[in-house]
Amino acid sequence: MRRSVGNIVNTIEENMISIILGMMVLVTFANVVARKGFNTNILWALELTVFLFAWLVLLGVSYAVKVGAHLGVDAITNLANARMRRFMALTSAVACLAFTFLLLKGSWDYWAPFANLPGTEGRWFPTGFQENFRGRGWFEVNDIPMIAPLRFLEDIFNDGDAYEKIPRFIPYAVMPISMALLLFRFVQATIALWRGEITSLIVSHEAEDAVEEAAAKLKD
Repeated sequence: MRRSVGNIVNTIEENMISIILGMMVLVTFANVVARKGFNTNILWALELTVFLFAWLVLLGVSYAVKVGAHLGVDAITNLANARMRRFMALTSAVACLAFTFLLLKGSWDYWAPFANLPGTEGRWFPTGFQENFRGRGWFEVNDIPMIAPLRFLEDIFNDGDAYEKIPRFIPYAVMPISMALLLFRFVQATIALWRGEITSLIVSHEAEDAVEEAAAKLKD
């Protein structure tokens, strides 16, 4: 049976988040052992953990849209009738789509030069790709050493010159990837709102539920 695009994206997204979490734990644990047990540091551990955390957060934003975990204030929408709430939810979804599209453009324009690719023309919305641009594929990160399986990238992005550290376009790639995923998730959510499958983009009353749960525990 053919799998839908949504299911494929779900699998990739969830696996990537799981792998990133696992890598963060392993790298942090290894660095603690090295520091406490052998009085040394894994020099690249901190930078790698920072990049992994950035990937985790940015990918988590789109995943949170998928599972409806983003927090919001529904004090005004709760005062409206069902028809007005639907209109307000759809208006919010359109605003999220527009904003995410701008984020995708900006993230691509920031990342593209590091991958020797052209940025987009246009101040707000892309009107084409730049014809004249200066590639920065030779930029490296500060500490993470280059690994052998990625040496083929040197011919593609660095004119055959060897990288001492991994090129920056690798960790920075999460920016356009995560924004593309976020746009995809908001498209899904907007369609679900239009069909009446969901009524809101946010988690309602989560803070109130947490307070009630804490109060109940105190009474016990």
